[in-house]
Amino acid sequence: MVSMGMERVREARAGAATSERPVRLWLYGVAALIFAMVVVGGITRLTESGLSITEWAPLLGALPPLSHADWVAAFERYREIPQYRLMNAGMSLEEFRSIYWWEWSHRLLGRLIGVVFALPLVFFWLTGRIPRAHLPRYLVLFALGGLQGVIGWWMVSSGLVNRVDVAPLRLAVHLTLATMIFAAVLWTALTLSSRGRAPRPSPIRRIGAAAVLGWVFVQIFLGALVSGNHAGLVYDSWPLMNGHLVPPDAFTITPLWLDLIENHASIQFLHRMSAYVLFALVLTQFVTIVVTARTATARVSAFALGFVVLFQIMVGIATLLMHVPFALALIHQATAMLVLTAAVVHAVSVFAPGRMEATLLAHEGL
Repeated sequence: MVSMGMERVREARAGAATSERPVRLWLYGVAALIFAMVVVGGITRLTESGLSITEWAPLLGALPPLSHADWVAAFERYREIPQYRLMNAGMSLEEFRSIYWWEWSHRLLGRLIGVVFALPLVFFWLTGRIPRAHLPRYLVLFALGGLQGVIGWWMVSSGLVNRVDVAPLRLAVHLTLATMIFAAVLWTALTLSSRGRAPRPSPIRRIGAAAVLGWVFVQIFLGALVSGNHAGLVYDSWPLMNGHLVPPDAFTITPLWLDLIENHASIQFLHRMSAYVLFALVLTQFVTIVVTARTATARVSAFALGFVVLFQIMVGIATLLMHVPFALALIHQATAMLVLTAAVVHAVSVFAPGRMEATLLAHEGL
């Protein structure tokens, strides 16, 4: 009787794993698309392409210009904004096409993510693969995706009247929300299994993992402010900023909140200091995990997190010293997403070690 009961338990667990597998793969696919969208968004930013489409048409905007007349009309709308008059006067139609395609691709990815998320969600719910109790979480993720689209237009609209680029604060909000959605989707995929159970680690390790993950978002926000203000170009020396730990022109604008989002010296200084804080948090967490952790996943994820953060710091320093070349700047943004991925994986391995192990075991059958 006992053996029969154990066999039924194993069969139930195998059935649950089979049911979870498509949902997990779907969530991984959505996360990968968000990752790609952030990278394409970085290209859009670095090529100054973000203002090439001057209207928000969530449905009809999915189609690019299909005729020469359509291209001329789109170009005429672009020629009416300050960026063309003050930065790109004399641009040819072919040059306009090159920046248009990047912004259009960025927006298309956003639409694709919405479809790839919504349609399988309906299917998985109707077929019972997503329990009714879990549905609100997925609906919140979908709503955040819609909000991200609205914030994207709010960002673009800031550069159509009195500026030649988008407002840095709005850019930072747009990027940070995208990374939060990515983290939430990845976290959901990694904790999908309810079969694995294990004692929770000590509060110190949980606090450390949460602090690292939270600080990654702070660093991403500050990095977006640096990018939006082109603040990486003002001081291209390291470890000091032109011989100063704190540059003399930092914190000179009043009120202070305006200084923190518009003063190039202040923003770069804060981004540098924040990177050091993040590295210290990661190093402390690594030592804590290696010394006391019971699970191999926590130790491996802590090591991976430390490695990718160190690599990101090296890329950031090289980008600064080489005066922000396109390729390194793009690698820096993409690596930031890898840092976030590592931070999420590590946090899950600390907060839900049993679920993480169940997920790893499930991967063996993929």
